[in-house]
Amino acid sequence: MPRKPNESYLDYKKRVIDTKSESWCAAKAFNATIWLGSGMTTSCHHPPAHKIDEQVIKFNPKALHNTPEKKQDRLMMQGGEKPTGCEYCWKIESIGPNVISDRVYKTVIYNDEDLQTAFNTPWEEDVNLKTLEIAFDRTCQFACSYCNPAFSTSWVKDIRNDGPYTNLISDGRNHYTHKHDSAQLYNGDDANPYVEAFFKWWETDLHHTLQELRITGGEPLMSGHTWRLIDWFKENRGRSKTRLAINSNLGANVDVQRLLDSVDGIELDVYTSNESAGIQAEYIRDGLDWDTWMNNMHLLLKSNTVRGVHIMNTINALCLDSLPQFLEMMVGLKEMYGSNSPNFTLNILRFPSFQSPLVLPEYLRTQYKDNLSEFLLKYQQKGILQEHEINHVIRLIDYLDVVKTPHSDAFDMPKLHNDFKHFYAQYDQRRNKNLTKTFPNLAEWYNGL
Repeated sequence: MPRKPNESYLDYKKRVIDTKSESWCAAKAFNATIWLGSGMTTSCHHPPAHKIDEQVIKFNPKALHNTPEKKQDRLMMQGGEKPTGCEYCWKIESIGPNVISDRVYKTVIYNDEDLQTAFNTPWEEDVNLKTLEIAFDRTCQFACSYCNPAFSTSWVKDIRNDGPYTNLISDGRNHYTHKHDSAQLYNGDDANPYVEAFFKWWETDLHHTLQELRITGGEPLMSGHTWRLIDWFKENRGRSKTRLAINSNLGANVDVQRLLDSVDGIELDVYTSNESAGIQAEYIRDGLDWDTWMNNMHLLLKSNTVRGVHIMNTINALCLDSLPQFLEMMVGLKEMYGSNSPNFTLNILRFPSFQSPLVLPEYLRTQYKDNLSEFLLKYQQKGILQEHEINHVIRLIDYLDVVKTPHSDAFDMPKLHNDFKHFYAQYDQRRNKNLTKTFPNLAEWYNGL
């Protein structure tokens, strides 16, 4: 591990990151998310995505990652400046001097020598990726409440069938007003220059340098390009030491057994998403069947093929009601399969802002903070939670604390409350759901909006 024995994440930050600059993050050099259906990229899941030059990648596939925007951010970070696109980490760190933001977790996965090399590399040069997340297309059978048509064909159907969501006044990104056709520029058998540039880069060079390749979507196991890549691994066993990782919603139409059979002998991690339990999970992640998801979790955890199973929690205003119950269930799986099987991260939702936990009234935030504190008190000393899991729970507790994190000045609460009410009223009607019956703890507040 890049951390020294018994070294905390805070001590690691002081030793490795702070000695380079006040804003350094290895993700700008070594990590990327690339949406090949739209030709967009970013350095991690926090900064806004930006366009990749379609002409440049025809002769330089490395430009899928090494864009002018990322190079400018590297220059800023080398000088200790804070790129505005990385505001998520700056806001988390502003809570207190010992709060660990995601840039630490994005950096610690690489060794010290590589980090120093990246920091010393002139900003205008291309660098080779070490970790990459790609999405071939947006095909997905889910239409989660906090997602949008840019990432889900089921969301596209929602907008196509019932039109745009109306009376939303804070949605500056227009998540719910149109089908986001620009997110999927190529369909079916259309030749996609971004996909072809990726496979050219992968087959000639990238499979030598990449430590981990993670496929996301949409639902990647519903994309033919995903199976094309898995076939490459099967046909070229031993040529690449790259770990394969797949983000899957583990819902209906996902053949988990086919995946396990196809990657036998290949190092595989599976990432999935959830952040609430039972019918509340089915409400938030529309398309989810809770029992199917849990059955697929057991199938993965019992398999000797999968190296790790990781759960990404998107912390929104609704999930907090049953988040402690969900985490208790995940602890139950850890007790059954091992403390790292599965592991989880708690990622605080920022957009759409009207679904942020900060829109909740103080009494609910305090109630949910106390519930999480009880969960942490129960399990923190038992050795079942990983250090990063404990840190994520602590920072969410701090985030919900009305003293440590009051409503941001940037939050126009009347607008956000208006949008919360109008969005979920339409969501219920379109999806045949009922927020107040599913979340009775929120009913009085919601009805009063």
